[in-house]
Amino acid sequence: MGTTQPRTDKAAPPKIWWSNSIFFVAIHVAAGLGAYFRPPTAVPWATLGLFFAVWQLADFGITIGYHRLYSHRAFRAGLPVRVLLAALGSAAFQGSIKWCVESRCLRHRLHHRFTDDPIHDPYAATRGLFYSHMGWIFYKPTYERMELVDREDLDRDAVVRFQHKHYVPLALFFGFVLPTLLGYTWGDPLGAFIWGGLVSRLAIWHCTFLVNSLAHWEGLQPFSDEDTSRGNLILALLTGGEGNHNFHAFPHDYRSGPSWIDWDPSKWIIAMFHTFGLASGLRRVRETDMLEAKQHMAHAHHHHALPALSDIAAVWVGDVWGVDALREYIRGKPGRCVLLLDGLLVDATSYLGEHPGGAALLRRYAVSPKGEGMDATWAFDGGLNNHSRAARRRMSELIVAKYSA
Repeated sequence: MGTTQPRTDKAAPPKIWWSNSIFFVAIHVAAGLGAYFRPPTAVPWATLGLFFAVWQLADFGITIGYHRLYSHRAFRAGLPVRVLLAALGSAAFQGSIKWCVESRCLRHRLHHRFTDDPIHDPYAATRGLFYSHMGWIFYKPTYERMELVDREDLDRDAVVRFQHKHYVPLALFFGFVLPTLLGYTWGDPLGAFIWGGLVSRLAIWHCTFLVNSLAHWEGLQPFSDEDTSRGNLILALLTGGEGNHNFHAFPHDYRSGPSWIDWDPSKWIIAMFHTFGLASGLRRVRETDMLEAKQHMAHAHHHHALPALSDIAAVWVGDVWGVDALREYIRGKPGRCVLLLDGLLVDATSYLGEHPGGAALLRRYAVSPKGEGMDATWAFDGGLNNHSRAARRRMSELIVAKYSA
């Protein structure tokens, strides 16, 4: 079988992204001047209510739409919900759902593949609090491994394609024009532009950016300490429920916290969509995986190490298959997805619906029905993803045989 050779990635010298930087700074200056000349005490209550509504609704466009629906595919949504979330996400001014390397979703998928990696994580907390919060905005992206992130699901979605094609006018309309027009209804269009357009933009930006920064610096780690992700209540209150960031040890779950008492209005809204038939396929982590992770973290002297694949292969006492047995197994059930990992054959068929990267990604590295295909070891051992302890434990349950050419 062929072998995928690892690539040698080097950090390219960062270049200032002047257009992005100027726009970002200009909005801050304009919002500051506007709030100075039209402070909260000088605008109607309706204007302040508009500020809060725009902030929260655009936040939900990011947390429910860009993040849980499109980045993690944690649930499926009907057309009305997808249209609504795309509109709200446009108002957040954080790029289109699939804007090339600046796609909010693709960038986030890359972040989860290589969390804390100073080269491949777009907003690595290991590069400092300021950088992870907003410093990355000032540099042109040079994500060498973005090409490894699958995007076929985004390309297939008509709503995503429409939003991408018309993103700039949509963002300007929902972000600035609509709040100003609403302000006319109570006689304060200028105040609505300042508070519903400019100041709300800062609240949206910096609250969602906190998930990249504060959520990796301060808080609890009940599920994993393999990376810097943490959870705290203040963050949950400011981000529409993204506060329990450490639960992202299970990124395919539609919830930010497993308990209904965890402050997470985003998951409550998703559940409401489901109740009314507007969403389906809500994905949850297995209870056994969640409990094992909590028990592991509760152990005073816990450590991350699980047996390496090569170690498992060295002491394997189960079936040993050659190419003929492998072909027979794959052909025995059409659609089987078998991976070759460090000499072990892993049947990932039952995991296709759970894999955070999507079924297409696993099938890309699967052995063909002829018993041919690439050795996916490099991809599993950090080339494609820095797999968590939970992912490695799940993989070990799916081993069916040792391979002998």
